[in-house]
Amino acid sequence: MMEKNREGILLRGVGSFYTVLDERTGETWTLRAKKKFRRERITPLPGDRVEFTPGEGEEHGWIESVLPRKTLCLRPPAANVEMLVIVAAPVPEADLLLVDRQLARAFHQGMKAVLAVNKSDLDGHLADRLRAEYAPAGVPVFAVSAAEGTGLEPLRQAMRGSLCCLTGQSGAGKTTLLNALMDLNLETGEISRRIARGKNTTRHAELILRNGMRVMDTAGFSLLEPEKDLPPEELKERYPEFIPFEGKCRFRECLHDREPGCAVARAAAEGLVHPERWKRYRELLAETREIWRNRYD
Repeated sequence: MMEKNREGILLRGVGSFYTVLDERTGETWTLRAKKKFRRERITPLPGDRVEFTPGEGEEHGWIESVLPRKTLCLRPPAANVEMLVIVAAPVPEADLLLVDRQLARAFHQGMKAVLAVNKSDLDGHLADRLRAEYAPAGVPVFAVSAAEGTGLEPLRQAMRGSLCCLTGQSGAGKTTLLNALMDLNLETGEISRRIARGKNTTRHAELILRNGMRVMDTAGFSLLEPEKDLPPEELKERYPEFIPFEGKCRFRECLHDREPGCAVARAAAEGLVHPERWKRYRELLAETREIWRNRYD
């Protein structure tokens, strides 16, 4: 008789097959999703907690159900990410508007977030600058050098205990940092990121469990697309450093832009909110307003 109703965590999906780890026993299973998932428009994702029926012999097993998700990232698809590790570097120049977009998405879903400033051996000042900008938001900043192996252990300690995902602009050294943090060689082989079919190469999200860490390895993890259904008045809710000043503006519906008597503007002038962070918030607010106005076009 086939064993039923075991629980595991989905590590990766390739085609119609999924690899699931039973953390209780340490066994991995190759499974397929039942047809009901297609009818219900549910796609099992790396990071999902699932109930499954193991296969017997050469037969694959079946994913029976996907348990409720804590968070959902749509591009690339990943479930239950608890901590976003945003990788920046002095070269290429750090795109802080990109960082703020990613943080806004993370905070909206209740994720924790940290900044890892890679290549700090090239410029030690960037980490100090970002600490000043993001301290009011409660975002830790770690100065690391994947190439030289420095600063890694404090970042590892921060990541342990959470299902993490590394993201960052191209060239910041995300893959090199992931290799250094988890003692991997993703390009040459301990864990392959590439599934080749003919001339095309498809890269899939994969959850890696190693050395007490759980890290989502993704190709081009992105939280950059503007949200078409985000009302402008809700953007400010994604800035933790604004919370102490809510209700203290002259106007109840203040968006913390150009309104007279804005408590956040005053806090930025006094350094309680970093002025550059507020400036970038206003850029994103203008973009959000424009998208909201044209949402039905």
